[in-house]
Amino acid sequence: MEMHKLADPSRAGFLQGFFKTGKGEYAEGDCFLGIRVPLLRRLAKQHKSLVLKDVAVLLKSKWHEERLTALIILSNAFLKNDEESRKIIFNLYVRYLSSVNNWDLVDISAPNIAGAFLWDKEKTLLYNLAKSKNIWERRAAIMATFYFIKRNSFNDALNIARLLLNDNEDLIHKATGWMLREVGKRSLETEKSFLDANVKIMPRTMLRYAIERFPEKDRSRYLEKTSK
Repeated sequence: MEMHKLADPSRAGFLQGFFKTGKGEYAEGDCFLGIRVPLLRRLAKQHKSLVLKDVAVLLKSKWHEERLTALIILSNAFLKNDEESRKIIFNLYVRYLSSVNNWDLVDISAPNIAGAFLWDKEKTLLYNLAKSKNIWERRAAIMATFYFIKRNSFNDALNIARLLLNDNEDLIHKATGWMLREVGKRSLETEKSFLDANVKIMPRTMLRYAIERFPEKDRSRYLEKTSK
């Protein structure tokens, strides 16, 4: 794959900072080539027939863009394949979940692969991931439920959100609040019921993301109730 020819060192430097790759930050050590996502999507489309063993090589790459391209290829392939092939893609995804180690990698793949595969199946894996010590596995758990939310199925999203109420990571607060907001777009009553029951223990960032679309009066009322 001709990815390295598209590298942009100046943009790579910006991305290193944007994605918090410094010592002690959430993506410490991640490496960037500086390639924009539309170009990566084009590359993924051009290499849509890449065999899974070669996709796995990309997933193991130290380069963020190569891992992202691999996940785009897998997500696209999942949509266009039969159940047996989807199971193979899902199993590969789970096997290399440790390579899905930044928020953009999680967000582009967890709903489209994990969520899509588990839609009509047992979802214990997601609940186990929600209890993981790994921030990206916890984010994958809540983001996978986006697939369910889009199909007006909210229980798993709400249950996993409850598991994450005491999470210490801002990126988990943001993702969980986002999913609660998505629930509210489809059933405001369901979202408000969750908020009313949990607002006093919700992290403030999670709450802010959840109520972003509320009228100012309602936002103020909920923010006054939170104790965090």
